[in-house]
Amino acid sequence: MAMDRLTATIKPVPPFNFELTAGYHTYFQSRYGTDTMEDGVYRRLLDLGDKLVLASVRSTGTTDAPELSLELQGQTLGPADVESAKGRVSWLLGVDQDLAPFYQLGRADRAMSGLVDEFYGLHLPHTASVFEALVLAVLGQQISTSVARIIRTLLIETFGPNAEFDGETYYAFPRPASIYASSPAELHTMKLTQRKSEYVHGLAGAALDADVGLEDLGGLSDAQIVDKLVALRGVGIWTAQWVLIRAAGRPDALPLGDLALRRVVSRLFTGGADVNDAQVEDIAQRWSPYRTYATVYLFSALRTGAG
Repeated sequence: MAMDRLTATIKPVPPFNFELTAGYHTYFQSRYGTDTMEDGVYRRLLDLGDKLVLASVRSTGTTDAPELSLELQGQTLGPADVESAKGRVSWLLGVDQDLAPFYQLGRADRAMSGLVDEFYGLHLPHTASVFEALVLAVLGQQISTSVARIIRTLLIETFGPNAEFDGETYYAFPRPASIYASSPAELHTMKLTQRKSEYVHGLAGAALDADVGLEDLGGLSDAQIVDKLVALRGVGIWTAQWVLIRAAGRPDALPLGDLALRRVVSRLFTGGADVNDAQVEDIAQRWSPYRTYATVYLFSALRTGAG
């Protein structure tokens, strides 16, 4: 089969810092099989349903005048595939987000203003689907990042569709049907606890159930989405808030109950004094309706020791 290589250009809403944004994505899901960032190139195998396409993205502009060059590799690619892939990549990298209103609020506050400078142009990357965000969140519950990474890689390389390009194998995130066709017992052999195995299998079933409409969150309010998600087994408020952030692209989510979030708020806003969720919510109010961005910038500060 002939392999096509097509290119396209994506123009993000400025400011857009490609290294920070794609880097956030790969840190969060670091080389777990679907997203990689190497030598300034972000790659992801896109599952377009009828074909698998490798997207390679590099920056050809600047933070204030951003432009991305997108190269697509796949079999028998046409203009419709290019449009579809361009839309997917734009979503994955959050290129359409306008940070200006959040920056205006953030700059009014000394600690957040420092983070806005530090992470200027960081857009919030998204997952390809609600299912992906839910599974990643469940896998990451109550274990270290490094262990979560091993489990994610196993799951993706066992169940994810894959394709080879230039001698290297790339994986897309598993389709719900592949995981559902397995069993909690099989998932349990992949270092998932018994309970998480049941949750992940159940989420795959929910994703296949048209009545649940897991991927149809567009018309719902944030509160309705949270209600819908917490009705699923294994999904609590914290996970639902992360889905609002990572998969639904909602600008005003706040994952209360997050120990790391409390820690960074304490360091930057209360001089190291312990804070509870109510205090975090109170402090975060000043960034509403853009608390999603505040959360992402706070997590970035936590990772890099900034602020």
